[in-house]
Amino acid sequence: MRRSFFSNPMFASLALLAGLLLVGIGTELLNRGEVFWPGYLAMMFFYILVFYIALRFSAGDKDHLLAGRNMPLWLGVFTMSATWIGGGFINGSAEYTFSEGILWVQAPWGYALSLVIGGLIFARPMRSRNYTTMLDPLEERFGRRSNLLFFIPALLGDIFWTSAILVALGTTFGTILGLDLSTSIILSGLIVILYTAWGGLWSVAVTDVIQLLILFAGLLLVVHLALGGWENFTVVLQKYKAKFGDRSLPWPSRGVLGASKAIWWDSALLLIFGGIPWQVYFQRVLASKDARVAVRLSLIAGIVCFLAALPPVFIGMIAATTDFTAMNLPPLEDASFTLPYVIKYLTNPVVATIGLGAIAAAVMSSADSSILSSSSVIVWNVLPAKRRTEKSYPKQIRRVIWIVGICTICVALQVGSIYELWFLCSDLIYCLLFPLLVTALFDSKANYIGAYAGFTVALLLRLGGGEPFLGIPSWLPYPVSEGVITIPFKTMAMLAGLTTIIVVSRIFPIKNTI
Repeated sequence: MRRSFFSNPMFASLALLAGLLLVGIGTELLNRGEVFWPGYLAMMFFYILVFYIALRFSAGDKDHLLAGRNMPLWLGVFTMSATWIGGGFINGSAEYTFSEGILWVQAPWGYALSLVIGGLIFARPMRSRNYTTMLDPLEERFGRRSNLLFFIPALLGDIFWTSAILVALGTTFGTILGLDLSTSIILSGLIVILYTAWGGLWSVAVTDVIQLLILFAGLLLVVHLALGGWENFTVVLQKYKAKFGDRSLPWPSRGVLGASKAIWWDSALLLIFGGIPWQVYFQRVLASKDARVAVRLSLIAGIVCFLAALPPVFIGMIAATTDFTAMNLPPLEDASFTLPYVIKYLTNPVVATIGLGAIAAAVMSSADSSILSSSSVIVWNVLPAKRRTEKSYPKQIRRVIWIVGICTICVALQVGSIYELWFLCSDLIYCLLFPLLVTALFDSKANYIGAYAGFTVALLLRLGGGEPFLGIPSWLPYPVSEGVITIPFKTMAMLAGLTTIIVVSRIFPIKNTI
């Protein structure tokens, strides 16, 4: 006889803890006299629902990582799409549409293309060889010890990605519920950690279905009401074109980029190919029933991701063409608040509540996947192999999920722009991991000496260009004009690393013995 949900003391205690967190926030809002009750009650209901579903479909101590390699196509498409369509995807697209023009909203179509290319080139060999994680082919080609180094960019990418997601939800909570950013980030992070630690991939995938449906429905309602009807879209589009000119187009026209031409192309290639070597992507590929399903879910998810970018882009356009001062509303001074600002001031309370649920859905569907994927890599590829047993794996991964999750919350509390942090995720992956994955899968002569050499070359060339977001100055003599580097140095770093691996491995044809 199947036990009920609340008969399990572990699940019941976790649900109780989530409820106490929400009650604590309600008390704080009451004390401050700033309660937006529809939003608060909706979020309390939404979190409890997600908690229940996640733990109801929990794999327990079985199939925590790959769901028994039996994930059907429809579920794979939902969870793959929901994973990529996170808070950074939604809030970041609206942010840059409002502040920089559609020309610089590259991440949505860049990541959509990464899924398509990943499905066409990488999904089949990865699934056919029955790997467990993305780092398995690197371990097979370059040795297990190499993963002590190579997992670092993968881990940082996941942490930065999830941090951007939590910041996106934090800004939304702060704008609509009146809750401060730090409290919002901590609350959301803890709830995601709790149900991810106990749910495993099955529960993450099932909740992704609900979260993706809520996301699409909520954002479409927000766009419709903020526009005042779909018939007003052409008016907004004309105003937006008049304001941004050639930057209102998604592709560059002659002269519009100026000194930033190299940066635009560098960023485009970074997002397309840097969106492939992610455990969060390959976890779903490897959980598919077979290689054919893995390819199909990647291609379909790429289309869904592109379509999902349209509502936040429309919202950014609405914000850019609305005269908030004439409406006696406070000006939108921080572009990162574009999406929640439109939801709060250009919709009614009911739609604002639904919109808040849509953002929360996007955040949780990506955050849980990202935390689970990075924790899986640490336990499977980094911890000593003798400790990696089927029985001990679930317990180990739960502990690591807490560690990774708390680190993610700490980073999220320190960042500013959602889009910049989101962009930085693929930067590390593109320059350092993409060359390693390509050679591990497709170059039979690649060895660990070449891999270390390529990793070092790529890292030095990338760091040599600096990183303003992290406060790292440029120290290599790259050509500069108008304060920006005029060559695609990130792509150069990636290609130099790839070339170095191939050449050095042939100069030193040593078998991988470590």
